[in-house]
Amino acid sequence: MDTARIILILLMAALASADPEKPPAALFEIPGKPTPQCSIDEAVFARLEKLGIEPARLCSDHVFLRRVYLDVIGTLPTSKETRQFLASRSPNKRRALVNALLQRPEFADYWAMRWSDVLRLKAEFPINLWPNAAMAYYRWLHTSLKRNKPYDQFVRELLTSSGSNFRVPAVNFYRALQGKDPEALAKGAALTFMGTRAEKWEKPRLDAFAAIFSCVAFKGTQEWKEEIIFFDSMKAAKAAGSDAAKAAALPDGTPVKMSCDKDPREVFADWLITPTNPWFARNIVNRTWAWLQGRGIIHEPDDIRPDNPPTNPELLAALETEFVAAKYDFKRLLRTILNSTTYQLSAIPRSDHAEAEAQFAFYPVRRLDAEVLIDALCQITATGEQYSSAIPEPFTFIPEYRRSIALPDGSISSSFLEMFGRPPRDTGHQLERTNTPTAGQRLHMLNSTHIRRKIGESRTLGPIIAAGTSSPRSAAVELYLTILSRYPTEKELDIVVAYGQGKETKGEKAMTDLAWALVNSTEFLYRH
Repeated sequence: MDTARIILILLMAALASADPEKPPAALFEIPGKPTPQCSIDEAVFARLEKLGIEPARLCSDHVFLRRVYLDVIGTLPTSKETRQFLASRSPNKRRALVNALLQRPEFADYWAMRWSDVLRLKAEFPINLWPNAAMAYYRWLHTSLKRNKPYDQFVRELLTSSGSNFRVPAVNFYRALQGKDPEALAKGAALTFMGTRAEKWEKPRLDAFAAIFSCVAFKGTQEWKEEIIFFDSMKAAKAAGSDAAKAAALPDGTPVKMSCDKDPREVFADWLITPTNPWFARNIVNRTWAWLQGRGIIHEPDDIRPDNPPTNPELLAALETEFVAAKYDFKRLLRTILNSTTYQLSAIPRSDHAEAEAQFAFYPVRRLDAEVLIDALCQITATGEQYSSAIPEPFTFIPEYRRSIALPDGSISSSFLEMFGRPPRDTGHQLERTNTPTAGQRLHMLNSTHIRRKIGESRTLGPIIAAGTSSPRSAAVELYLTILSRYPTEKELDIVVAYGQGKETKGEKAMTDLAWALVNSTEFLYRH
């Protein structure tokens, strides 16, 4: 990378603090005190007031636009969409945008990616669903989200289905667990649907719960890699009088009668999805809150236990009540959170209180997920990316312009996804995904031929860059709208114009360097 480009990147990074007349907050927040809009806001703001924590101000329109696009569909707004939203004077435009995004086709792509992490959707080692089953499982998951299947029905199908893993996709929930013994199945069910790590339970409690899964059987067929998962009634009849069967119990200690007439998985599912169950709704609303807010009300979201209490019990209860009242409507849960004042707070804290982040006093800044980041780079440059399966079972290639968020199998990857922390989907734990920046990531973004080629060969940025020779200010505006989803400030435009007047940085060179600087800015690389 040449010296001039380094100077421009440093100038753009330091711009906010270099302009005393327009401090950084003016770009990213709206003046005034935020006010609660719903029950979850009331719970958050009451706790903040009790602790003496001042909440952040509301985020500005362009920040909300970019944030909600990334959080709902994992996609950047186009420059046209940005212009339209920022030009609108409707007082309800944020609410209308949320409703529109929940109907976009990318919604199912993005949330299928989220759920694929939880459900360990992966064809190859160590999960070994195999390609046929992985594709069937993904299609079932994607269709469920697209149709907004009620969450209780979604979970019940995963827990109680029987049949071929090729033809009854939901049975792959059991195939994707690392172990076929009852204890492994019990641990997987508890982690996924109760948000608790059963390995930390006392052994008698875990053994009693595992007994519920003791008659889940796996049987191969003559078709390559196909497997039948079913309730083995013969095995249940033989084990009915054993000590383990007599001790079988639900996680709350309620005894379960083991017999050949009733699949105990159905007993567990019926108990789990009951509206009064203390684990079911709490787990999914806490997990969803963590997906949108960067951390759970109970943190980590898959480590719910008595000695890990919620930071705001009233907030968690309000979300549970809302979700149950909505009959487990997942999109309605998202809509409630996205329209709240809490979600729309700025990322600029107004308090240095130690608990400000845990109490959701501001929106947490965090790096884009690996899949979302590469999709954003491909979107703004109109370029593709190559993905393949590293293990020939069979060796898999994906069409070049397939979105990364829409990859149907965790085994299908790329060097970029691996470098930027895409989870391996081996355990279903939230911490498998790593968004902590590394030196290698920074060097890749700053000076790799991969990023250089995307910018240099871009069908969208190319015409904008070329226009920089005759109209640098207009070209800079279009680059900002395309990459950062906002208009540049006058100070930023002045820097760009001045940079373009250098002997070695005139015209297209200046615009190319500006594009490079913007994709390396924290404003592009992070949710904020």
